[in-house]
Amino acid sequence: QVQLVESGGGLVQPGGSLRLSCAASGFSFSTYAMSWYRQAPGKERELVARISSDNSNTRYADSVKGRFAISRDNAKNTVYLQMNSLKPEDTAVYYCSYYQPPRDYWGQGTQVTVSS
Repeated sequence: QVQLVESGGGLVQPGGSLRLSCAASGFSFSTYAMSWYRQAPGKERELVARISSDNSNTRYADSVKGRFAISRDNAKNTVYLQMNSLKPEDTAVYYCSYYQPPRDYWGQGTQVTVSS
């Protein structure tokens, strides 16, 4: 049974940092690209960052380039999202995800709120 469990969200002031973690189980983690998505109230879910199975390639939304960093530890079946210089517009529920045909799998999400 696939499980993706996010943690690390919370309330942070603008300019602050958070590190999200996603613990994966129930599938061969090291063979799949992993992604972080986010969904703000009233908005569609959007891709934040993606990392290849072997850590060799990463991709970021323009809005987070230079501030966020995705990484993974295949020995721990965990993917991370380091978020720096956070802005109020980064406020959203953040989801860990991967695609195994024929469907996407999602975690339950973790709330990130950036506010003074």
